[in-house]
Amino acid sequence: MSVEENAAAEPVAQGLLSEFRGVATSIISDNMARLPGATGILPYHKGGQLIGTALTVKTRHGDNLAIHAALKVARRGDVIVVDGGGDISQALIGEIILTHAESIGVAGFVIDGAIRDVAAIRASELPCYARGITHKGPYKNGPGSINVPVSIGGLVVHPGDLVVGDEDGIVALSPQTAETILPGIRAQEERERLKIAKFKEARLHLVKA
Repeated sequence: MSVEENAAAEPVAQGLLSEFRGVATSIISDNMARLPGATGILPYHKGGQLIGTALTVKTRHGDNLAIHAALKVARRGDVIVVDGGGDISQALIGEIILTHAESIGVAGFVIDGAIRDVAAIRASELPCYARGITHKGPYKNGPGSINVPVSIGGLVVHPGDLVVGDEDGIVALSPQTAETILPGIRAQEERERLKIAKFKEARLHLVKA
């Protein structure tokens, strides 16, 4: 069976990526009425933020033919977002695909499905989020689609969305929305910084008393 390949969306502007680098997913979510965000999709990599442009993949349960097709068109800085229907019976990627992706500059993976070779993934700095783990490998029969709207843990992701991930999970939003909420994000970051500093100062005074 074939893989439907659609035209790639424009990459998220470097300036916008820089503005969101280091921003917590919790603060992004707070500034979007606490509504968007994937549930049940957990980080498995060594650590560090995921940020980049969504290259979306829709695939049949346990089949990664479309992921291989996506790697042929992936650009540096793309996040490969895979809607595997939440199925964890067969792994969709493992160490080989992760290493391939890293070699071409892919920013990371978000997979509503399973992964394997987890020891290698946990040792890797390339961000990788998934729903579960299994040793069972994937089929490569298709069908699948690239650059179509997908659902990841209840979060709808469109091609070209800004994807941000950290230890708390994943959020995705359009570049237009990201620009709109940026002032609110900066204000909340400052409020939280001041609040935390105040609590730390109070604790320090208590210790000295």
